[in-house]
Amino acid sequence: MDDQKLEQVKVSINGRPVKATVEPRKLLVHFIREDLGLTGTHVGCDTSYCGACTVLLDGKAVKSCNLFAVQADGKSLTTVEGLEKQGELHSLQKSFSECHALQCGYCTPGMLMSSLYHINTCDQVTESSVRKALAGNVCRCTGYQNIIEAVVSTARQVKGEMA
Repeated sequence: MDDQKLEQVKVSINGRPVKATVEPRKLLVHFIREDLGLTGTHVGCDTSYCGACTVLLDGKAVKSCNLFAVQADGKSLTTVEGLEKQGELHSLQKSFSECHALQCGYCTPGMLMSSLYHINTCDQVTESSVRKALAGNVCRCTGYQNIIEAVVSTARQVKGEMA
């Protein structure tokens, strides 16, 4: 690190402005977890396969193990910690609980963030569309059916979609 140039990064994370100095090679997931102390974003594989590190970057679902922190400069980041507002769980988090989609929980943050992006960007959320949207997220406990049920249930609530 001695001969490594440091970079200044300014981001909004969960609605809070943050300014930090990082190595240019520091992965976004490590910046989030180590520098910002937001450990809800998980490191599952470091290859972008599992999706446990998924966050929203300017509203788009991205795998934070596949980006450098400097690539987030000037952007807005939302992590799983940013879903809860004023002590109230997000409707998607509530649905995950109600539908028993929270097995070991390791994949849950990434599943939540990918699911939220899908709900926010898909006109009609269906079981099929959710399966496609979550194809980049791995649940090792095979809780997919309950996860899909939770996402579809939330979409029905927030979008008023019919069964």
